[in-house]
Amino acid sequence: MSEHGTEDKKECCHKTKERSEKEYRDLINRLNRIEGQVRGIRRMVENDSYCTDILVQVSAVNAALNSFNKVLLANHIRTCVAQDIRDGKEETIDELVVTLQKLMR
Repeated sequence: MSEHGTEDKKECCHKTKERSEKEYRDLINRLNRIEGQVRGIRRMVENDSYCTDILVQVSAVNAALNSFNKVLLANHIRTCVAQDIRDGKEETIDELVVTLQKLMR
């Protein structure tokens, strides 16, 4: 088990990241709020809520996901990318560029 209570998985082709307890809690809290918002949207649909009311809530979820991405990306650059550059792993820059291109679609 890892420090966050999940089973350790050794996968041959996937990178992993150890996060501080604070970073982990922040990300999980954000995801829990987003999950609650999505469940709320589902209830709105089930309860035949007015379309524009649902659209406003969907927009709020999109904003929350964008905020999550910004926090995760900033943490990634400050930790993984910075360390890889210090270690001379220039391919990390290419990986970051590809990731940014995907996020900007």
